[in-house]
Amino acid sequence: MTDSAARRSVAEGDTEFASVLVSRPDIARLAGVRRPAVSNWERRHADFPTPVTADAEVERFRADEVLTWLSGRTVPANVLGPGEPAGTTYGDRFRAGLSGGKSGGLLRMVERLAGAEADRLRGPMPLDRYLFWLLYLVLNQIAEPDDGLAKAVDVFRESVRELNLPEETVPRHLLADLADTLRPAGAGSGQESRAAFDHVLVLWRAAHAREGGAFHTPPSVSRVMAEALAAVRPGAVRVHDPYGRTGELLVAYLDAVAAHGDGAAAVVGGRVPDGLERQVAQMNLRVHHGRSVRLGEGPFTPALDPPADPPGAFDVLLTNPPFGRRLENVDPPSYWTYGPARRTEFDWLQYIVSRLAPEGRAAVLLPAGASFNRGAAETVRAGLVEAGVVECVIGLPARVFTLTAVKTQIWFLRAPGSRGATDPEVLLVAGEHLGHRIARTQWALTDEDIALLVGEYMSWHTARAGGRSFSGTPGLSRAVLVSDIADQGHSLDPARYVRPSDQVQAAATLGTAATRNRLARLAEQIESLHTRAAAADAEAARWLRRYGL
Repeated sequence: MTDSAARRSVAEGDTEFASVLVSRPDIARLAGVRRPAVSNWERRHADFPTPVTADAEVERFRADEVLTWLSGRTVPANVLGPGEPAGTTYGDRFRAGLSGGKSGGLLRMVERLAGAEADRLRGPMPLDRYLFWLLYLVLNQIAEPDDGLAKAVDVFRESVRELNLPEETVPRHLLADLADTLRPAGAGSGQESRAAFDHVLVLWRAAHAREGGAFHTPPSVSRVMAEALAAVRPGAVRVHDPYGRTGELLVAYLDAVAAHGDGAAAVVGGRVPDGLERQVAQMNLRVHHGRSVRLGEGPFTPALDPPADPPGAFDVLLTNPPFGRRLENVDPPSYWTYGPARRTEFDWLQYIVSRLAPEGRAAVLLPAGASFNRGAAETVRAGLVEAGVVECVIGLPARVFTLTAVKTQIWFLRAPGSRGATDPEVLLVAGEHLGHRIARTQWALTDEDIALLVGEYMSWHTARAGGRSFSGTPGLSRAVLVSDIADQGHSLDPARYVRPSDQVQAAATLGTAATRNRLARLAEQIESLHTRAAAADAEAARWLRRYGL
């Protein structure tokens, strides 16, 4: 969320402090800074609130105005207090102090309930079900800080009485215990409440996936897809995710639109695999953007039920569909204009292209094999490329998903007949070497990586729209003629066209941040190898001692 959006959210939600007046020492104490810092803010920033009273030569400020201003200033990481999450603002501290609490209270409570105390509280209940109920209660705490939890518990109690529901279906005792524990923490600021909700959401997604549920789109990948589309297709009116999972791509897109200052899309929607994902996706969109979005349900591939989505065309489509499943005994739908689809990914590609409005754009997350597999895959790929539908393919690092090491790529598509559809080239971006490790088996793109990948696509798009050429960045990207792609079996694998030998030159081109990140990755790999070697030596020594050697 942008600073202006954060301030606007605070201004709309904290009118309870409109009648409270604070002095400069009060501001310093409540914001957790020294007194001179307040004077520095006032002197250096013209938009700092002006005092409204002078009582006995002590100037006082309206607390709500100070809170709004402080909410746009993030506390540096090196001065965060114990328990304060990254991204905490001085406004979070100020508000918590006015309310008699501490900033980060809701997040700390949620971390405890979802972590150390989860096994004790849930008993034999599956972890994903427990986390779902916790997620629901956190939503109610955020939406209605005063009595949302009480209302939620009362509703379930009434449902249990009327329908005679068993405890296994609606754990009313657990809900009451969780509500009583959460209530004293309050809702916190908008930023803190979203962080608390996201913390539970991430854990629920992982637990749900382990139980056979859908994989969610990694946040850094969602940002690349959403930010690129928001940049190249501004002013979109109809935005849709035909396989919405938990709403993460729609949330990311609305975040990107807000950052660009384009205003919210008029119509945002999608469909999801089942009712559980629909509930979670709706909660996600409500917490992050205050939207009540209607989401339908549909099958794992559109050929089984093409009318599942609303009628009409869409300005922006973005999705992370299921892939790798074979299609058998399926009647060819009318949108299979580029060739028969033997796997779900090529059914999705053709369906998405068929639903784009004129000048529409789409981003689809696909397995890397879709870009180079032979047979029916090559036929469909060739049709898409020759029709000028494929604009760009970005290769991603392995292990960006939580529970799988499958390599993936983002395909950016345009509507047939759009300006540039006769463009004789496709931008191929090899981002497989980017990212950093965030867990033992998982990687993520950094902010710099995201800006780099989005910037590459935007630069190419801007150059082509202006009638200029864009050759690409050595070691990272290359604009390839369609005729050259045809010579390679219509392969769209960036690794085939971006030479690894260019990586050294790319390090200088990408700047110090990317180079530093790459060196950090190498250091992590070396450290991991040292650890494994030490463990092997220790195990060998143990066996030698066992045999008296």
